[in-house]
Amino acid sequence: MNTSPNIVEIASLIGEPSRVSILVSLLGGKALPASELARSARVTPQTASTHLAKLVEGGLLISESHGRHRYYRLASAEVAHALEALLTIATPKPVRSLRESDQLRAMRFARTCYDHLAGEIGVALTQKMIEQQLIETSGQDYVLNEAGKQKLLALGVEIEGKPKSKRRFARQCLDWSERRHHLAGSLGASLTKRLFELGWIERLPGGRAVRITSDGAAGLFTEFGLQIEDGKQLL
Repeated sequence: MNTSPNIVEIASLIGEPSRVSILVSLLGGKALPASELARSARVTPQTASTHLAKLVEGGLLISESHGRHRYYRLASAEVAHALEALLTIATPKPVRSLRESDQLRAMRFARTCYDHLAGEIGVALTQKMIEQQLIETSGQDYVLNEAGKQKLLALGVEIEGKPKSKRRFARQCLDWSERRHHLAGSLGASLTKRLFELGWIERLPGGRAVRITSDGAAGLFTEFGLQIEDGKQLL
């Protein structure tokens, strides 16, 4: 019996330009309607429907119905991790407009990588947690020590992983724009979720870039010693 993974099939699914656009649009972790994904890929709704069906069949996306609308999201954190890894080794596309330049700058500063914080801020926050000896590196993961547990619990972060989850707890994720690691895994997701709940970060319209609010800038400095330079982010 052949049990080796079918890399060719997955590569062919990801390798089509319109499907790449759809997959990258979903890297923010949100479920999006087919109509929005068609616009992001610059294809007709009919063409998008064909691509989406193939991605669902191939196990890269999950679809769910809400009323008359069908929404799509990445099937798992592993799919997001694979896409981020491809972004890390891919050559950059040329920037063709001021709008694209602004969007890229916002993405590089702070964004969601599936369900955890990435970009300059994600990497810097991870580094501060290491410097404060809240987490430490161990192979390809991070280890949350006792001081880190107490800090995050006081902040309201859920640090207990789901009992049946196969997801790694605190994974090192190589950031495609910073070329350094940020905190991923279920711990990275819980921390990011709490930052949204506190109002320290907010999503920017039309993508997965996020901004640091004034409360967030103050909170990140007080709790982690992370200083946000004035005027550095897009407001």
